[in-house]
Amino acid sequence: MSILIRDSLVDGAPQDVYVEDERIAEIGRRQEADVVIDGRDMACLPGLVNGHTHAAMTLLRSYADDMNLQDWLEQRIWPQEAKFRPEDIYWGTKLACLEMIRSGTTTFNDMYFFMEEAARAVADMGLRAVLSYGIIDRFDERKAETELKATEGFLRFVRNLRNPRILAAVGPHNMDTVSEGTLGSAKSLAVEEGVKVHFHLAETEREVEASRERYGKGPVRALDEMGFLGDWLVAAHCVWLSDRDARILGERGASAIHNPTSNMKLSVGRAFPYPSLRSAGVTMGLGTDGAASNDNLDLFEEIKQACLLQKFDTNDARVLPAGEAWNMATEGGADALGLPAGRLQEGKLADLILVDLTHPQLVPRHDLTSLLAYAANGSMVDTVICDGRILMREGHVEGEAEIIEGARARAEALRER
Repeated sequence: MSILIRDSLVDGAPQDVYVEDERIAEIGRRQEADVVIDGRDMACLPGLVNGHTHAAMTLLRSYADDMNLQDWLEQRIWPQEAKFRPEDIYWGTKLACLEMIRSGTTTFNDMYFFMEEAARAVADMGLRAVLSYGIIDRFDERKAETELKATEGFLRFVRNLRNPRILAAVGPHNMDTVSEGTLGSAKSLAVEEGVKVHFHLAETEREVEASRERYGKGPVRALDEMGFLGDWLVAAHCVWLSDRDARILGERGASAIHNPTSNMKLSVGRAFPYPSLRSAGVTMGLGTDGAASNDNLDLFEEIKQACLLQKFDTNDARVLPAGEAWNMATEGGADALGLPAGRLQEGKLADLILVDLTHPQLVPRHDLTSLLAYAANGSMVDTVICDGRILMREGHVEGEAEIIEGARARAEALRER
């Protein structure tokens, strides 16, 4: 299918964007197309890339708030997650996809369980996703064997889907829940399969202290000695890092995903060390984390929160300017996941959004990038295209009412178990 977006704002000037099949075929010259979209008073932009999610946790939105992280996990989240059934994951992920479509995200990087159901939801909704089964062995050898087999099975499942929008990754949870042997096996499996490793790294001070007790050094140095770090690694959070840790990540080619809202809400005690990671040349993206700790999946909001947190933490208003934050939410996330997306360029994947510039918050338009970072939110997204397919047009997503009702029913059933 071909799509022509007419007269939308591209790089500061009205231009036509022509999409053919799954790629951006041409920018600047009008062509005949199967579908024509009037882009006047719209900005045509790359779709946002959510670098770290637990999508089905939409069913736990508002379930456990205003708690410290460990209490939140152990007293509320883990006991409730133990009650999840496969169909819950399908509807929770479908609700997450709907929310992300409505707020301009076209790709997300997800870790959870019952991931075959997550893949089914992604296939139905038309988004692009990198999916990983969350490996947790709790230092038990028998559990480790089971978890690795489950991961191998999920990798086969995704391969057999033959869906170019759905990729698999290997997802060891973190150093507190996964043994050294399993970390090594997970990394080896990812390298052998040519996929990414999705991992929580240095989210809390407790994790750093536990690493020092177990391995005699902090998590980055310990993982480096294990051979775990490399360009396959997409590391979420990365809060409790030293300058040396940042340099090691940069030297190994690992990527870091900043989750400012979740980190602030769960009070992890520090801010993501953006200046150090930037100096080290680390590829950085943005993520929302799960809806139980955010509590939304609006990546526009995450861009603003990231900017403001860095300025507040460093006492320097120049740190993480609007353009750099926008890049984290687009090309940085795409680069971290190894995808030819996140850029409005010919030959890139046709993952695009149109933002309605007539919203009062976007007037006047002295600087569009600043408006996108500081004034915009996901409700201003008018149209979403992923892989050359229109998922939302003029704010309408097909089947939205059914998805909301289905997810609401699953959440109620979960609460009653």
